[in-house]
Amino acid sequence: MNTPDAQRPRSEPFRRAALVLLSIVVGLGLLELGVRASTWSWLFAWPNFVLDARKVLSERDSGRTVHDDRLGYVPRTGYTAAGITIEENGLRRTGAAPADGRAPILAVGDSFTFGEEVGDGETWPADLQRLTGRRVLNAGVSGYGFDQIVLRTEALAPLYKPGAVVVAFIADDIRRTEMRRLWSADKPYFEPDGDGLGLRGVPVPPRAPAQETLSFWQKTLGYSFAFDFILRRLDQLHDWYGDHLRVHPRGTGERISCLLTARLADLQKSVGARILLVAEYDPVVWDDPAFAAEQRRMTSELLACGRRNGLATLDTYEALAHTPRPRDLYVLWHMNAAGNAMIARLVAGALGDKAN
Repeated sequence: MNTPDAQRPRSEPFRRAALVLLSIVVGLGLLELGVRASTWSWLFAWPNFVLDARKVLSERDSGRTVHDDRLGYVPRTGYTAAGITIEENGLRRTGAAPADGRAPILAVGDSFTFGEEVGDGETWPADLQRLTGRRVLNAGVSGYGFDQIVLRTEALAPLYKPGAVVVAFIADDIRRTEMRRLWSADKPYFEPDGDGLGLRGVPVPPRAPAQETLSFWQKTLGYSFAFDFILRRLDQLHDWYGDHLRVHPRGTGERISCLLTARLADLQKSVGARILLVAEYDPVVWDDPAFAAEQRRMTSELLACGRRNGLATLDTYEALAHTPRPRDLYVLWHMNAAGNAMIARLVAGALGDKAN
């Protein structure tokens, strides 16, 4: 028969574990209160920071964009805000169209083409219009992956019958092809199929309500100001706040994007417009040499794929690198008016007489 004395040692580890756990909880609680007290205002407000961030993004995007079954979303026709005007088919205003009768130039890409952080007249497509004296259609869409960029090009080129098409990208657009959801918005994606690609995820479902996209940890730790503070200092909020769903392993996007240049080559033949594939760069490239090397590798390989498929290409890196301070060509994340003007000059030079 077991006596109380015999049972006591067996329960001791559990009591110790409970004390350790209690100490951790109390310590984390005190840390949370201490960090909040240092700012004072957050001592009395306890929101879920992840949910609030996603609600802000959802509210902004729901006003500025409209759902699209094939692309996920496109800029909303008729939308206006400070410095932003969206015209027919989700094109951003580039200014009064020149009346020279020549076929327009179609510019497609992500937020660098759209021109985040600058006004309508300071985007590189608007500058390109002034430089060339011909209409330039700004079909850039913020947040797009290279897959969505190609699909939008395929949708608009037959509609506008341009004389030339400029398809611009940054290296992160290649990574985005590995996702089926980015920043809480579902998107189409491609599946490698032998030597080709199969389009998946269409029709694309509408954006889910922000409160339905949180993981267990985001529903719990999302209330922690201390956790948010630490991630902010480590520059890790992008993935914590962002709602991203991966469908392919890392690196698959490089193969997918390379294969997508073959689709651009087919489009080039069908619409009879020369396509120029342009590599742009985000500002971190000028801050982090290791990051820059990887970004340049990815962009260089995609440009090489484009050339093998008969596309004209332009790598803007060297021209940017030879400016006194490349970082001065950006606002926060996107290019400022001077940076966009430089991109426009490079694109105009690369087009030459190809924009017939």
